[in-house]
Amino acid sequence: ELLLLIAGCAMMMIFEERERTYGKEASVITETFASKQLRPGDTWKIYLKASDPGGDMHKIVAVVNQPGLGPYPASYTKIPEGNGKELSGYLYLNTSGPYGSEWQNFLSFSVTVQIQDRAGHSSEPVSFPLSFQSRYTQEPPPPGKFKEQDLGPIMVVLRPTDGDQSD
Repeated sequence: ELLLLIAGCAMMMIFEERERTYGKEASVITETFASKQLRPGDTWKIYLKASDPGGDMHKIVAVVNQPGLGPYPASYTKIPEGNGKELSGYLYLNTSGPYGSEWQNFLSFSVTVQIQDRAGHSSEPVSFPLSFQSRYTQEPPPPGKFKEQDLGPIMVVLRPTDGDQSD
């Protein structure tokens, strides 16, 4: 028990030091856009605008949640240098996989995104639903709202579910 108490105190001291260095305010995701429909195999883009008063945005955390499979492990994307205070661009998720015709068992999922700063604070989560169908095309973001800056990939390989989820 003493060891746990010491470890807890040490973690609290580290957190307090980070807050002194980087501030107590969390990053804020101010605007978002992602197409709600996509053709299987296309690359999905999730557009974000975010700001952090302390200028210490550090990484984007994305969690894919798929009906029938639940959440995948979190994907961490380091925020590019020079974007710690203001951020505008897109994350992307490759939806092509080794499953070929099995896409009919894989019709929808969602991605929840948060931004973590160097002090350990997280923004409010934002969730993006997506559904697949071969006739869908990805909608572009509103013109002039977001930079076409590649923020990085969501490192998840999507899997078909075993159950039948067809129309």
